[in-house]
Amino acid sequence: MKGRAAYIAVAALLLTGQLRAQSSDTTVRASLLVRPLASLLVPGSGQLMAHQDRGAVYLAAEIYLLSRFLQLDHEATREATRFQALALNVARRPYAPERSDTVFEYYEQMERFPESGFYDTDPGPAFAPETDPVTYNGSVWLLARRTFWPDPNVPPDPMSQAYINALSFYWSHAITPAFQYSWRDHSLEHEEYRQTIRRSDNAFRHAQDQIGLLLANHVLSAVDALISARLAAVAGRPAEMHSLLGRGGVQVLFSVPF
Repeated sequence: MKGRAAYIAVAALLLTGQLRAQSSDTTVRASLLVRPLASLLVPGSGQLMAHQDRGAVYLAAEIYLLSRFLQLDHEATREATRFQALALNVARRPYAPERSDTVFEYYEQMERFPESGFYDTDPGPAFAPETDPVTYNGSVWLLARRTFWPDPNVPPDPMSQAYINALSFYWSHAITPAFQYSWRDHSLEHEEYRQTIRRSDNAFRHAQDQIGLLLANHVLSAVDALISARLAAVAGRPAEMHSLLGRGGVQVLFSVPF
């Protein structure tokens, strides 16, 4: 009985030690994830939790990039409001005095073509597409003829499939009377419109770049915290990863004090 009791006691001690080891491993693993997750949410927070001064660099970069994004996004929106107002008050006023917004591609075509042209040039019951290729609708009809007609300069039978396909293409892509416009006799305003839409487009693209940099800052800070935490756990002493951005690219340095 004594031998059996001793065996049970030893087994209990071994089991207790194993459970403690497993609990310790779980605690270590959990602690290794806290700092990286914190840095992933707020760059630099994981480093600051470990009393690493470079956490302030990640945090400062986050604040700068976020403020820069908000500034560029505001600039893009402001310029977009300006070019839409120019389009409404100058180019579209004779045709559609009431404001009616549409997709951005429409405003891009207003930049390229001085006039939309008529949607239907026949005042009667028949339908006749715009034929002037200088206008946007005229260029659409020319593209439709080149795409579906055997010879773009020779009309096929109006009841033929080729003619119907060309008309369907025109109806799908031409500008309707509700959005007709013209910059005729307003060349200065048209040039200002071009510059404004370019400023808006550039500001929007730069704002998207800031989003990419913000994501990179989150990921780099999280990777930094993860590697530093694992190195410290393996080495049994504080370890750090340093990332340097220079002309030659990104340099990663590791330091473990002895």
